[in-house]
Amino acid sequence: MYGLRLMGRGLFAAVKLCSTLNLPNPSKMAYRSLEKRILLVVTEVAKKTMVDAALEVKTLKNSQENVTRCGVSADGTWQRRGYSSLNGCVNVLSINAGKILDVEIMSQYCRTCKKLQGVQKNMKPSKHNCSNHKGSSANVESVGAYRIFERSQSSHQLLYTDYYGDGDSKAYETVKDIYNDTTINKLECIGHIQKRVGTRLRKLKNKTPSVRGKGKLTNKFIDKLQNYYEIAIRSNVGNLENMQRTVISAFYHCCSSSRQLMHGQCPEGKESWCRYQRHQATAPGKKYIETSTGLPKSVINSVKTVYLELCDQSLLEKCLHGKSCKTQMSHSMELFGP
Repeated sequence: MYGLRLMGRGLFAAVKLCSTLNLPNPSKMAYRSLEKRILLVVTEVAKKTMVDAALEVKTLKNSQENVTRCGVSADGTWQRRGYSSLNGCVNVLSINAGKILDVEIMSQYCRTCKKLQGVQKNMKPSKHNCSNHKGSSANVESVGAYRIFERSQSSHQLLYTDYYGDGDSKAYETVKDIYNDTTINKLECIGHIQKRVGTRLRKLKNKTPSVRGKGKLTNKFIDKLQNYYEIAIRSNVGNLENMQRTVISAFYHCCSSSRQLMHGQCPEGKESWCRYQRHQATAPGKKYIETSTGLPKSVINSVKTVYLELCDQSLLEKCLHGKSCKTQMSHSMELFGP
Protein backbone atom coordinates (compact mmCIF):
# COMPACT_ATOMS: atom_id res chain seq x y z
CA MET A 1 0.00 0.00 0.00
CA TYR A 2 2.87 2.35 0.78
CA GLY A 3 4.32 1.82 -2.70
CA LEU A 4 0.97 2.61 -4.31
CA ARG A 5 0.63 5.83 -2.31
CA LEU A 6 4.15 6.87 -3.35
CA MET A 7 3.03 6.51 -6.97
CA GLY A 8 -0.11 8.53 -6.31
CA ARG A 9 -2.41 5.53 -6.69
CA GLY A 10 -5.35 4.60 -4.47
CA LEU A 11 -7.82 1.83 -3.70
CA PHE A 12 -8.78 1.14 -7.33
CA ALA A 13 -5.14 0.54 -8.27
CA ALA A 14 -4.69 -1.71 -5.22
CA VAL A 15 -7.69 -3.84 -6.26
CA LYS A 16 -6.41 -4.06 -9.84
CA LEU A 17 -2.91 -5.05 -8.68
CA CYS A 18 -4.20 -7.74 -6.31
CA SER A 19 -6.48 -9.14 -9.02
CA THR A 20 -3.55 -9.35 -11.44
CA LEU A 21 -1.44 -11.17 -8.83
CA ASN A 22 -4.36 -13.46 -7.94
CA LEU A 23 -4.49 -12.11 -4.38
CA PRO A 24 -7.54 -11.23 -2.25
CA ASN A 25 -8.73 -7.67 -2.87
CA PRO A 26 -8.46 -5.28 0.10
CA SER A 27 -11.75 -3.92 1.41
CA LYS A 28 -12.33 -0.19 1.51
CA MET A 29 -12.29 -0.20 5.32
CA ALA A 30 -9.03 -2.16 5.49
CA TYR A 31 -7.42 0.11 2.91
CA ARG A 32 -8.42 3.29 4.78
CA SER A 33 -7.13 1.80 8.03
CA LEU A 34 -3.75 1.07 6.43
CA GLU A 35 -3.66 4.58 4.97
CA LYS A 36 -4.10 6.13 8.42
CA ARG A 37 -1.35 3.96 9.91
CA ILE A 38 1.02 4.83 7.07
CA LEU A 39 0.18 8.53 7.50
CA LEU A 40 1.13 8.46 11.19
CA VAL A 41 4.51 6.86 10.48
CA VAL A 42 5.28 9.07 7.48
CA THR A 43 4.39 12.20 9.46
CA GLU A 44 6.78 11.25 12.27
CA VAL A 45 9.60 10.47 9.83
CA ALA A 46 9.02 13.74 7.95
CA LYS A 47 9.13 15.79 11.17
CA LYS A 48 12.36 14.12 12.29
CA THR A 49 13.91 14.61 8.85
CA MET A 50 13.12 18.33 8.90
CA VAL A 51 14.52 18.72 12.42
CA ASP A 52 17.72 16.95 11.30
CA ALA A 53 17.89 19.23 8.24
CA ALA A 54 17.69 22.31 10.48
CA LEU A 55 20.51 20.96 12.67
CA GLU A 56 22.58 20.33 9.55
CA VAL A 57 22.06 23.94 8.47
CA LYS A 58 23.31 25.18 11.84
CA THR A 59 26.39 22.96 11.51
CA LEU A 60 27.12 24.17 7.98
CA LYS A 61 26.67 27.83 8.95
CA ASN A 62 28.87 27.31 12.02
CA SER A 63 26.90 29.96 13.88
CA GLN A 64 27.42 30.55 17.60
CA GLU A 65 24.15 32.46 17.99
CA ASN A 66 20.96 30.96 19.37
CA VAL A 67 19.11 31.82 16.17
CA THR A 68 20.93 31.02 12.92
CA ARG A 69 20.46 33.07 9.76
CA CYS A 70 20.28 31.06 6.54
CA GLY A 71 19.12 31.11 2.94
CA VAL A 72 16.05 29.24 1.70
CA SER A 73 13.86 28.90 -1.35
CA ALA A 74 10.08 28.61 -1.13
CA ASP A 75 7.83 26.94 -3.66
CA GLY A 76 4.14 26.11 -3.92
CA THR A 77 2.57 23.27 -5.84
CA TRP A 78 -1.04 22.30 -6.48
CA GLN A 79 -2.87 19.00 -6.92
CA ARG A 80 -4.37 20.20 -10.22
CA ARG A 81 -2.99 22.48 -12.90
CA GLY A 82 -4.13 26.07 -12.89
CA TYR A 83 -5.55 27.97 -9.96
CA SER A 84 -8.73 25.94 -9.42
CA SER A 85 -7.19 23.24 -7.20
CA LEU A 86 -8.69 22.75 -3.74
CA ASN A 87 -5.45 21.32 -2.34
CA GLY A 88 -1.92 22.69 -2.37
CA CYS A 89 1.39 22.49 -0.58
CA VAL A 90 4.18 24.96 0.17
CA ASN A 91 7.67 23.87 1.14
CA VAL A 92 10.81 25.69 2.21
CA LEU A 93 14.17 24.20 1.31
CA SER A 94 17.60 25.05 2.70
CA ILE A 95 19.98 26.32 0.02
CA ASN A 96 22.95 25.28 2.17
CA ALA A 97 21.88 21.72 2.96
CA GLY A 98 19.61 21.13 -0.03
CA LYS A 99 16.94 19.61 2.22
CA ILE A 100 13.33 20.45 3.14
CA LEU A 101 13.07 22.46 6.36
CA ASP A 102 9.31 22.92 6.63
CA VAL A 103 6.08 22.11 4.81
CA GLU A 104 2.62 23.67 4.94
CA ILE A 105 -0.18 21.52 3.50
CA MET A 106 -3.25 23.57 2.63
CA SER A 107 -6.79 22.70 1.61
CA GLN A 108 -10.05 24.53 0.97
CA TYR A 109 -12.15 21.37 1.27
CA CYS A 110 -13.17 19.36 4.34
CA ARG A 111 -14.89 16.01 3.79
CA THR A 112 -16.17 15.81 7.39
CA CYS A 113 -17.86 19.22 7.30
CA LYS A 114 -19.27 18.52 3.85
CA LYS A 115 -20.95 15.32 5.06
CA LEU A 116 -22.57 17.08 8.01
CA GLN A 117 -24.06 19.76 5.75
CA GLY A 118 -26.34 17.15 4.25
CA VAL A 119 -27.41 15.75 7.66
CA GLN A 120 -27.95 18.61 10.11
CA LYS A 121 -26.80 22.13 9.34
CA ASN A 122 -26.48 23.13 13.01
CA MET A 123 -24.61 19.99 14.04
CA LYS A 124 -21.00 20.62 15.10
CA PRO A 125 -18.43 18.05 13.93
CA SER A 126 -16.08 16.34 16.37
CA LYS A 127 -12.41 17.36 16.45
CA HIS A 128 -10.80 16.72 13.06
CA ASN A 129 -8.34 18.11 10.54
CA CYS A 130 -10.47 20.75 8.85
CA SER A 131 -9.74 22.97 5.84
CA ASN A 132 -7.07 25.57 6.60
CA HIS A 133 -7.29 27.96 3.66
CA LYS A 134 -9.98 30.27 2.35
CA GLY A 135 -9.75 32.38 -0.76
CA SER A 136 -8.05 31.97 -4.10
CA SER A 137 -5.88 28.94 -4.84
CA ALA A 138 -3.38 31.38 -6.34
CA ASN A 139 -2.70 32.71 -2.82
CA VAL A 140 -1.69 29.31 -1.45
CA GLU A 141 2.03 29.92 -2.03
CA SER A 142 2.02 33.37 -0.40
CA VAL A 143 -0.07 32.34 2.62
CA GLY A 144 1.83 29.08 3.09
CA ALA A 145 5.21 30.81 2.90
CA TYR A 146 4.07 33.38 5.48
CA ARG A 147 3.05 30.65 7.94
CA ILE A 148 6.35 28.80 7.51
CA PHE A 149 8.51 31.93 7.89
CA GLU A 150 6.44 33.03 10.90
CA ARG A 151 7.27 29.84 12.84
CA SER A 152 10.91 29.47 11.71
CA GLN A 153 12.29 30.66 15.05
CA SER A 154 9.96 28.65 17.26
CA SER A 155 10.24 25.42 15.26
CA HIS A 156 13.92 25.39 14.19
CA GLN A 157 15.64 28.41 15.78
CA LEU A 158 16.35 29.70 12.26
CA LEU A 159 15.87 33.03 10.49
CA TYR A 160 15.33 32.70 6.75
CA THR A 161 17.12 35.94 5.84
CA ASP A 162 18.02 35.11 2.22
CA TYR A 163 15.17 34.26 -0.15
CA TYR A 164 16.07 32.49 -3.40
CA GLY A 165 13.31 32.46 -5.97
CA ASP A 166 11.76 33.72 -9.16
CA GLY A 167 12.00 37.42 -9.96
CA ASP A 168 8.26 38.07 -9.67
CA SER A 169 7.69 35.90 -6.61
CA LYS A 170 4.56 37.05 -4.74
CA ALA A 171 5.59 34.97 -1.74
CA TYR A 172 8.67 37.14 -1.22
CA GLU A 173 6.57 40.30 -1.07
CA THR A 174 4.48 38.62 1.65
CA VAL A 175 7.39 37.59 3.88
CA LYS A 176 10.12 40.20 3.25
CA ASP A 177 9.35 42.20 6.44
CA ILE A 178 8.10 39.35 8.62
CA TYR A 179 11.10 39.58 10.98
CA ASN A 180 10.45 43.25 11.87
CA ASP A 181 13.96 44.74 12.14
CA THR A 182 15.47 42.28 9.64
CA THR A 183 14.52 42.66 5.98
CA ILE A 184 14.82 39.45 3.99
CA ASN A 185 17.29 39.70 1.12
CA LYS A 186 15.96 38.67 -2.32
CA LEU A 187 18.32 36.60 -4.46
CA GLU A 188 17.69 35.07 -7.87
CA CYS A 189 17.60 31.37 -8.68
CA ILE A 190 20.05 30.70 -11.54
CA GLY A 191 17.60 28.28 -13.15
CA HIS A 192 14.81 30.88 -13.20
CA ILE A 193 17.11 33.54 -14.65
CA GLN A 194 18.24 31.15 -17.38
CA LYS A 195 14.62 30.36 -18.26
CA ARG A 196 13.86 34.07 -18.40
CA VAL A 197 16.30 34.42 -21.31
CA GLY A 198 14.44 31.74 -23.26
CA THR A 199 10.99 33.07 -22.34
CA ARG A 200 11.72 36.63 -23.45
CA LEU A 201 13.39 35.61 -26.70
CA ARG A 202 10.55 33.23 -27.61
CA LYS A 203 8.10 36.02 -26.88
CA LEU A 204 10.07 38.28 -29.23
CA LYS A 205 10.12 35.57 -31.90
CA ASN A 206 6.36 35.05 -31.73
CA LYS A 207 5.55 38.77 -31.79
CA THR A 208 8.04 39.81 -34.49
CA PRO A 209 7.73 37.91 -37.81
CA SER A 210 10.87 39.55 -39.22
CA VAL A 211 13.20 37.87 -36.68
CA ARG A 212 11.94 34.30 -37.02
CA GLY A 213 12.45 31.71 -39.71
CA LYS A 214 15.27 29.64 -41.17
CA GLY A 215 18.66 31.23 -40.59
CA LYS A 216 17.18 33.64 -38.06
CA LEU A 217 15.95 33.37 -34.47
CA THR A 218 14.94 29.73 -33.96
CA ASN A 219 14.16 27.68 -30.84
CA LYS A 220 17.46 25.86 -31.32
CA PHE A 221 19.40 29.13 -31.26
CA ILE A 222 17.44 30.34 -28.21
CA ASP A 223 18.28 27.13 -26.33
CA LYS A 224 21.95 27.56 -27.23
CA LEU A 225 22.05 31.18 -26.04
CA GLN A 226 20.15 30.27 -22.88
CA ASN A 227 22.70 27.57 -22.03
CA TYR A 228 25.64 29.89 -22.69
CA TYR A 229 24.03 32.46 -20.38
CA GLU A 230 23.79 29.94 -17.54
CA ILE A 231 27.36 28.71 -18.05
CA ALA A 232 28.60 32.31 -18.00
CA ILE A 233 26.93 32.89 -14.63
CA ARG A 234 28.06 29.63 -13.04
CA SER A 235 31.66 30.06 -14.19
CA ASN A 236 31.95 33.53 -12.61
CA VAL A 237 30.42 33.04 -9.17
CA GLY A 238 31.41 35.88 -6.85
CA ASN A 239 32.85 38.09 -9.61
CA LEU A 240 30.31 40.61 -10.89
CA GLU A 241 32.54 42.33 -13.47
CA ASN A 242 33.64 39.07 -15.07
CA MET A 243 30.10 37.71 -14.97
CA GLN A 244 28.67 40.68 -16.86
CA ARG A 245 31.55 40.62 -19.35
CA THR A 246 31.09 36.91 -20.00
CA VAL A 247 27.30 36.94 -20.47
CA ILE A 248 27.67 39.79 -22.98
CA SER A 249 30.53 38.09 -24.85
CA ALA A 250 28.47 34.87 -24.90
CA PHE A 251 25.79 36.71 -26.87
CA TYR A 252 28.17 37.92 -29.58
CA HIS A 253 29.89 34.52 -29.63
CA CYS A 254 26.57 32.78 -30.39
CA CYS A 255 25.60 35.39 -33.01
CA SER A 256 28.92 35.04 -34.86
CA SER A 257 28.88 33.58 -38.38
CA SER A 258 31.22 33.15 -41.35
CA ARG A 259 29.79 36.40 -42.73
CA GLN A 260 30.70 38.34 -39.60
CA LEU A 261 33.04 37.05 -36.90
CA MET A 262 32.09 38.47 -33.48
CA HIS A 263 34.58 36.96 -31.05
CA GLY A 264 36.35 40.19 -30.11
CA GLN A 265 34.93 40.16 -26.56
CA CYS A 266 35.63 36.46 -25.91
CA PRO A 267 38.54 35.65 -23.55
CA GLU A 268 41.85 35.11 -25.33
CA GLY A 269 44.36 32.28 -24.94
CA LYS A 270 44.68 28.52 -25.24
CA GLU A 271 42.36 27.94 -22.28
CA SER A 272 39.53 30.12 -23.63
CA TRP A 273 36.04 28.62 -23.91
CA CYS A 274 35.81 30.30 -27.34
CA ARG A 275 36.97 28.07 -30.18
CA TYR A 276 38.00 31.06 -32.31
CA GLN A 277 40.26 32.46 -29.59
CA ARG A 278 41.80 29.02 -28.96
CA HIS A 279 42.51 28.75 -32.68
CA GLN A 280 44.14 32.19 -32.71
CA ALA A 281 46.38 31.18 -29.80
CA THR A 282 47.41 27.77 -31.14
CA ALA A 283 47.42 28.34 -34.91
CA PRO A 284 47.64 32.09 -35.57
CA GLY A 285 48.73 31.70 -39.19
CA LYS A 286 45.89 29.43 -40.25
CA LYS A 287 42.50 30.59 -41.44
CA TYR A 288 39.66 30.03 -38.98
CA ILE A 289 36.54 28.37 -40.38
CA GLU A 290 33.34 29.43 -38.60
CA THR A 291 30.85 26.55 -38.52
CA SER A 292 28.06 28.39 -36.71
CA THR A 293 25.34 30.01 -38.82
CA GLY A 294 24.80 32.75 -36.23
CA LEU A 295 22.25 35.50 -36.87
CA PRO A 296 21.84 38.18 -39.57
CA LYS A 297 22.75 41.73 -38.49
CA SER A 298 19.13 42.92 -38.64
CA VAL A 299 18.04 40.15 -36.26
CA ILE A 300 21.00 40.70 -33.93
CA ASN A 301 19.93 44.29 -33.29
CA SER A 302 16.42 43.19 -32.26
CA VAL A 303 17.61 40.31 -30.08
CA LYS A 304 20.38 42.36 -28.46
CA THR A 305 17.92 44.84 -26.95
CA VAL A 306 16.06 42.05 -25.15
CA TYR A 307 19.15 40.07 -24.15
CA LEU A 308 21.16 42.98 -22.75
CA GLU A 309 18.33 43.80 -20.32
CA LEU A 310 19.25 40.53 -18.61
CA CYS A 311 22.92 41.52 -18.46
CA ASP A 312 22.34 44.43 -16.09
CA GLN A 313 24.56 44.42 -13.01
CA SER A 314 21.62 44.96 -10.66
CA LEU A 315 20.20 41.62 -11.82
CA LEU A 316 23.49 39.71 -12.08
CA GLU A 317 24.42 40.89 -8.58
CA LYS A 318 21.62 38.69 -7.25
CA CYS A 319 23.14 35.69 -9.05
CA LEU A 320 26.65 35.92 -7.56
CA HIS A 321 25.87 33.01 -5.25
CA GLY A 322 25.59 30.64 -8.25
CA LYS A 323 22.84 28.53 -6.69
CA SER A 324 19.55 27.23 -8.04
CA CYS A 325 16.28 25.75 -6.73
CA LYS A 326 16.29 22.58 -8.86
CA THR A 327 16.12 20.31 -5.79
CA GLN A 328 12.97 22.05 -4.66
CA MET A 329 11.31 21.77 -8.05
CA SER A 330 12.07 18.03 -7.98
CA HIS A 331 10.31 17.78 -4.61
CA SER A 332 7.23 19.55 -6.00
CA MET A 333 7.15 17.18 -8.96
CA GLU A 334 7.30 14.19 -6.61
CA LEU A 335 4.22 15.38 -4.72
CA PHE A 336 1.70 15.83 -7.53
CA GLY A 337 3.57 14.77 -10.68
CA PRO A 338 4.04 16.74 -13.92
